Amino acid sequence: MAPPTASRGPVDKRDVRLVVASSVLGTTVEWYDFFLYGTAAGLVFNKLYFPSGDPLVGTLLSFATFALGFIARPVGGLVFGHIGDRVGRKKTLVATMLIMGLATCAIGLVPTYADIGVFAPVLLVLLRLAQGVAIGGEWGGAVLMAVEYAPPGRRGLYGSFPQVGLALGLMLGTGVFAALSAAMSDSAFLAWGWRIAFLLSAVLVLVGMVIRLKVMETPAFRKLQEHERESSVPVVALARDRTSRRHVLLGMGSRLTEGIAFNAWAVFAIAYGTGTLGMPEQPLLIAVMAAAAVMIVFIPLFGRLSDRFGRRRTFVSGAVATGTLALPTFAALGMGDPLLITVALVAVLGIAYPAMYGPQAAFYSELFPTHVRCTGISFVYQFSGIFASGFTPLVLSSLVGAAGGGYQLVVLYLVAATAVSAACALAIRRRDLWSDEERATGAQTLREAAQ
Repeated sequence: MAPPTASRGPVDKRDVRLVVASSVLGTTVEWYDFFLYGTAAGLVFNKLYFPSGDPLVGTLLSFATFALGFIARPVGGLVFGHIGDRVGRKKTLVATMLIMGLATCAIGLVPTYADIGVFAPVLLVLLRLAQGVAIGGEWGGAVLMAVEYAPPGRRGLYGSFPQVGLALGLMLGTGVFAALSAAMSDSAFLAWGWRIAFLLSAVLVLVGMVIRLKVMETPAFRKLQEHERESSVPVVALARDRTSRRHVLLGMGSRLTEGIAFNAWAVFAIAYGTGTLGMPEQPLLIAVMAAAAVMIVFIPLFGRLSDRFGRRRTFVSGAVATGTLALPTFAALGMGDPLLITVALVAVLGIAYPAMYGPQAAFYSELFPTHVRCTGISFVYQFSGIFASGFTPLVLSSLVGAAGGGYQLVVLYLVAATAVSAACALAIRRRDLWSDEERATGAQTLREAAQ
């Protein structure tokens, strides 16, 4: 018998506002830190830490370390997912923010290859791994704090609030890089200016920690503790349940195009424009920042629409739209017009992508019961992130090289990912989803008895 869910008793509005603020600010800080590395990988690290006579080789090596952060994320997802299901969602969030903040500040202090030789990239790799562990544990706890506080019929909207942190973190990260590169010469920016962006993380982490320490545990987990029904080993309980195993695989497949699309347009597009096309970095950073600003509006919009029209329908619509816009977006990059590039990136990253990312937190939360939910959604999101996100800039750079600088193979790759994600999302059956409303009516209990 599955553990009972939370009662839907009245929740103090002040607690809800604090949870929302904590989730948004916390994920903003975490994603700001994480994506600083992605931006720096294409602009700075390939020159200072992975020097090579061939610019493409330096970029590939730099993006390889970018991918390591995603490889470490499942470790953080399992460790902190276990903590979240055993001792509470809140405790995971305080620990992950502290780890991320320390690692990011330390990256801003690492000497270059010219200073200490091979130890420079080694230190960078170790700190990137720490970032990966932190963000791996952050996402599951943050979205569950919001989803499990949500009133009935509003999980999509509430779950989208921490997702906004992705857009805010991206906007802050690219905005800081754009401002620093505009305020100083290229040589000064490369020599020391980029480090300021990483050291600024200390301020954001301090503010985030103050707010997070005030947050109460979620009603769902408190109810679980009252009945002493926490899972002793959540990952084992997850593996034993047939429906949960199916949801893990389908959830990972559905996320393929979401992870690839984001890293294609928010990370790879900058490196492709500056490296392959020879464009200045400033217009590309501004275009990505504009797309992130628009994303802030559309993520909660699509989260709310998923409450009304369904998670699957909203998610699949976003996947199809993102895949369809791949070719015209690359064509706009090839033309080199800053305004056209901004419009294209706003369309694909600012509007189409949020249709997947907005409802994602509630969609994946409903795949698993309360006692293994943190482990389940962390597993889905972080393990899929290895191939859906971490290797994307590396794979796309390789495809561009194989095509002699063209983007045709990249477009085919994005379209294929869209087809896989749409098929997996559609294969998730509505009757297998877990929700408080279903438990209240006893529908879930009947399904468990039938199994």
